Amino acid sequence: MYAGNAYNTYTENNVGIESKEKLIEILYEGVLRFNAQAKKALKDKNVEKKFYWANRSIAIIVELIETLDMKAQGNISAYLSGLYNYQIQLLSEALVENDTTKIDECTNVFKGLLEAWREATHVA
Repeated sequence: MYAGNAYNTYTENNVGIESKEKLIEILYEGVLRFNAQAKKALKDKNVEKKFYWANRSIAIIVELIETLDMKAQGNISAYLSGLYNYQIQLLSEALVENDTTKIDECTNVFKGLLEAWREATHVA
């Protein structure tokens, strides 16, 4: 996976990201954080905030999709593209249907992705 656009944006703004691998980890953590906020807003019946936080998660997921390198990592990238697009669908449905279980499903997927990513990138 290549996070060129996001990585370049972070480095241009002097944000201390030491590697593209770390950036992916931060993006996954961002989805988890924003999903938690969206779920809280949904439970609190705060329409404005639920859309705000869910849209932030969706924006990160869109960035993750855009950074996939289909040529270099075909099968993995194709799988992740489908998985990410499904997470966007879940979050969109959660907003329309006021369904926290769909946010939870997305959150569980990103928890798994984050755990797998950390294992894959922190191997000595």
